[in-house]
Amino acid sequence: MTLDPVRPIDPADLPAWPQHDHTEREALERVLAHGQWWRAAGTENDDFEREFAAYNGAPYALAVTNGTVALELALRLHGIGPGDEVVVPAFTFISTSLAVQNVGATPVPADVDPETYCLTPEAVRAVLTPATRAVIPVHIAGHLADMPALAALAAERDLVVIQDAAHAQGGVWQGTKVGEFPSVACYSFQNGKLMTAGEGGALTLPDEKTYEQAYLMHTCGRPRGDTTYQHVTGGSNSRVSEFTAALLRAQLARLAEHTRIREERATLLDGLLKDAPGLRVQARDLRMDVNPHYMYLVALDPAAGRAARDRLVEELKAAGVPACVNFPPVYRPASFRAGPVPATSVAELAERCPVSEDLGAHGLWIHHRVLLAEPRVVERVAEVVTTLAERVTGAVVAR
Repeated sequence: MTLDPVRPIDPADLPAWPQHDHTEREALERVLAHGQWWRAAGTENDDFEREFAAYNGAPYALAVTNGTVALELALRLHGIGPGDEVVVPAFTFISTSLAVQNVGATPVPADVDPETYCLTPEAVRAVLTPATRAVIPVHIAGHLADMPALAALAAERDLVVIQDAAHAQGGVWQGTKVGEFPSVACYSFQNGKLMTAGEGGALTLPDEKTYEQAYLMHTCGRPRGDTTYQHVTGGSNSRVSEFTAALLRAQLARLAEHTRIREERATLLDGLLKDAPGLRVQARDLRMDVNPHYMYLVALDPAAGRAARDRLVEELKAAGVPACVNFPPVYRPASFRAGPVPATSVAELAERCPVSEDLGAHGLWIHHRVLLAEPRVVERVAEVVTTLAERVTGAVVAR
C-alpha cells in the first residue's frame, strides 16, 4: 500500500541558524576599527566575560577557544591527571570523556536518569572507586542535573564537581543560576549552540583565586601586562580573538529573549507529543525553573528498533524538520579506546548503562531553531513528527 506523502514544512517558516543581524556586523566593525585584535590589547574579551558571568550568576568568567578546551582547563585547574578517575555520563557528546582522557585521567561512564537524561547521585555512587577524583554532570539539552544532590555526594566523598554546561547557558534550578553553583562550569559556543561565534567556549568560576589561575593557564602561564616572558605556571594558549568575543557579546544580548520563546514553544510541543504513540520526550524536573532548550529530545519505543529511529530521522529531514540521531554512549566510538579507559569491557558498560544504550539507539534531536518558530509552525512540526513516527513504528492510533 502506498502511503500518502507528508506535506513538508515550508523552509521559510523555520528561523535560520545561527541568528544574526546588524548587531554582529557592528561588533565586528568595532573591533576592526579598534586595530587591536587580540585580548591583551583590546577590551571585548573583558567585557564579554563580565557580561557572561553576570548572565549566569557567576563571580567570574573566562573565554576560551572551545568547550572541550574549557573542560580540559577545568580538570587541570583541579590537578586531575594520570591515575585519577572521573565519572562522566554515558549519554553525552564525546568531548566530556575526551577532555578527561586528554589530561591523562580515566573517564568512568555512569548511566543517566530515564526521564531527564541527566547524571544522578545514585549512578555516580555505583561506580565510585578509591581512584575517583571528580564527577562531570552534563546539563543535557539544557536540563540541569540535580546539582545540590551531586554536590552533597561530592562533599561526602571529597570529589571535585565540574559542570558540563555546553547546552545550558542561562539555566536555573530552584532559583539558582548555573554559574551560581560553587563549582566551575564549562560552556560551548560551537556553531549549533544557543549562542555562537562558530567556535568558542567559556568557563564560569566561583572565586577570584580560581579565575586568576585559569587566566594564567589559558595564556601560556603569562601574567597580564608581562613584557619579559614571565611564564609563572604551565598551560597553553586557549585565548580567543577580540572578533570572537565581540560576536559573543552580540549573541548574548538576544539569548534571554530566545530562551523565553523556546520555553513557550517547548511547552507547546511537549503537550502536542506527550500522547503520540511510540514516542517519548525528555521529561522536566519540577525544580527546573529555566531550561534554555538546546535541541529537543525525542525517543522511539525500544521495540521499534534502531532501524526505525534511523528511518524516522531521514524522513523527518525529507519533510523539512531538522533532525539528527542521538549521541551513542561515550564508550561505543572507537576513539574511546585511544586514551585511558576503565578495565570494564564495552559489554559490561552497556549492561551497566541501559538508559544510555536506549537513547543512543532509539533517540533523536530536533534542532532548537524549531522552538523559535511561530506556534502554528510548531503545531505543524508536531503533526509531521507524530505521523512519521506512527509510520516507522507501525503504531496504530485509536480514532
